[in-house]
This record gives sequence, C-alpha cells and structure tokens, in this order.
Amino acid sequence: MNASELEKILNGIRNGSVSVDEAMEKLRDFPYTDLGFARIDHHRELRTGYPEIVYCAGKTPGQVLAIFNAMEKNGNNIIGTRAREEVFRFIVPSFPDAVYYETARIISIKKKEIPTPVTKIAVITAGTSDIPVAEEAAVTAELLGNDVVRIYDAGVAGIHRLVDKLPEIRACRISIVIAGMEGALASVVGGLVNMPVIAVPTSVGYGASFEGISALLAMMTSCAAGVTVVNIDNGFGAGFAASRINRL
Repeated sequence: MNASELEKILNGIRNGSVSVDEAMEKLRDFPYTDLGFARIDHHRELRTGYPEIVYCAGKTPGQVLAIFNAMEKNGNNIIGTRAREEVFRFIVPSFPDAVYYETARIISIKKKEIPTPVTKIAVITAGTSDIPVAEEAAVTAELLGNDVVRIYDAGVAGIHRLVDKLPEIRACRISIVIAGMEGALASVVGGLVNMPVIAVPTSVGYGASFEGISALLAMMTSCAAGVTVVNIDNGFGAGFAASRINRL
C-alpha cells in the first residue's frame, strides 16, 4: 500500500464511504519500516494482538538499537529476547527507561499499560538449573500483561515439593512446566490439573539427555491429556502462548 492508497482510505472514512471496520481491514498489512537489514512490522499488534517482539541473538548492538528506534516511533511496548547485557548497555543511553532482566535475558521498554486478566499463569520448573528458561517464560508473560505464579525446583525426584504447591497451581488458568533430564514433570502436572499445560523441554542434563531431545520426545509422547509442547529452551514461546490462552 502506498501513500495515495492510504489517503483514499482516510478520505473514505471522512465522507462515510468506508467504514472503520473496512479501513482497519485494509490497514492490516500497512505499514512497515525497511532498515535494510530488518523490516519492522508496525501493524503486528493490529493483526495479532501483540507488537513485534525482537529476537536479539545474532544481531549487533547497533542493529538492535536501530530496530528499537523504529519501533518507538509507533508508540508500542518493546520487548527484546535473548539479549546480552552488552546490548542492553549499548541501548540504555537512548532508552534510559529500559529494563534488563538478566536471568531471562530480556530487555523491556514500556510505552503503555496492558490490561491484566484476573486469572494467572503458573510457571513450574523441575530444577534450579531450569530457571533461566522459566524466567524467560515468566517475564514474557508478565510483560504481556499477566500475573505469574513461580514454583521452582519441584521436580519428580522429590514429588512432595510439587504436591505442596498444588492449591496454588490449581488456582491458575494455565501451567507452563519446564524440565530437562527425562522431562517427566510435564506428564505429572498434566495428570493433576484441569487446565492447559504447556511443556518446555530444556537442554539441562547429562549425556543421554542429548541437550534436551530426550525431554522433548518424552513430553511429546506424554500420556497426560492436555499437554502441548514447545521447542527446546523456548521459554519465550511458552510465555507468549500462555498469555494468549489467558486472554481468551
């Protein structure tokens, strides 16, 4: 869509020949900013309910800053995942209100408030070593406007640690279960709750865990109904999906 087509839509709204709903439909794919190395989708929020989220790994600090500058002009909240502290330090002079979540490796720049659902999301880990992935999920969900209940180090090797927390878990609407090794915790939780369970396999474990593949396959073949699985170490994907479910 070019400027002339946009002007026609605006004129149509003014003279009543184009309804607001029709205009919104036409504008769903407009506009984006072409930075040469990236094309920033300004209408992602219009189409999907959330602004574009920046995956910072593999990008230079300068590229991340340029992307953030382009996104700021549209007034959206900015979230950068898998961000190194070096990147955060580089962008802070331009964005002094930026917040860095070190464990989650997420940069957040808040421009507007997001309504918070009454229902909550539980984030549960099998072990302490799973916390970095869990924090990526939890912080993502929180930045998307959700309340999160964290229950860490509640794996099947000491199942009483999970049982003690069942009232808190059952008070939530969705559970994100994060585990490495054999990934059994997702099946256990799935058999104890009446809510969607999003399982996240992690690359935590000794040799035969194959950097998360064993947990991934175990979670995908879970006998507990209602367990769905995201990719290895994909805390962001789990947090995003849980947020969508929580807002239905």
